[in-house]
Amino acid sequence: MIVVRFEHVSKSYPKYHQILTGLKASLLHPSETLRAFKRERFLALDDVSFDIAQGETVGVIGPNGSGKSTTLALIAGVLRPQVGKVEVAGRVAPLLELGAGFHPELTGRENILLNGILLGLTRQEVFARMDEIIAFSELESFLDQPLRTYSSGMMARLGFSVAAHLDPEILLIDEILAVGDLHFQTKCLEKFDEFKKRQVTIILVSHSLGDVRSFCHRVIWLKDGKLAADGEPGFVISRYEEAMAWGTVQSTRGYGRS
Repeated sequence: MIVVRFEHVSKSYPKYHQILTGLKASLLHPSETLRAFKRERFLALDDVSFDIAQGETVGVIGPNGSGKSTTLALIAGVLRPQVGKVEVAGRVAPLLELGAGFHPELTGRENILLNGILLGLTRQEVFARMDEIIAFSELESFLDQPLRTYSSGMMARLGFSVAAHLDPEILLIDEILAVGDLHFQTKCLEKFDEFKKRQVTIILVSHSLGDVRSFCHRVIWLKDGKLAADGEPGFVISRYEEAMAWGTVQSTRGYGRS
């Protein structure tokens, strides 16, 4: 069963670099500058098509600016494509920015409720999972303290604990495979193994090729917004590493000649 489908998807964003290079012209001719902003666009994804089946664990690799985060945002429904179609079947849980809806003046317990609702659960569903979330976070003694008293590691643990108990059918991960100390990291990785056994579809964006190679069944390589390769991890990662090494050599040689 196909749970994620991209059909000839393109997504672009407006460019804003002109104001830095032409501040005087921008101030003297604001209307022309605004029109230029609307005309100039960065093409993040360019005619990308792929299918992901239920239960697959897929890594998405590529250099910065290749379209990886845009792909996750389109799957999460945060963005819509300008061209093409994105179809998603199933409850999506994004592990993109842990604790992104937390409020510093609310307690940990109140933030669990807030974050759970923001991630798509009802109040009743959050309360039903509350004890599990708290136990997993191992932050019981801090749950009634305001979040501003938490360390960044504690907030990440709380955010992961909420997201990990959403009963997702599709899990989106942006660089986050484990957080906290070694003990908690082990719990996180065990949770991911549990998701895989339950046939949860997992889509991982990461610069860590070792994580992608060991964790994923399949790898999608994006280059300049286009689909460069899609297939078995060893094959795709080898091609990607060769391309990156060749690019480094070319860059170094160019520097030497100048």
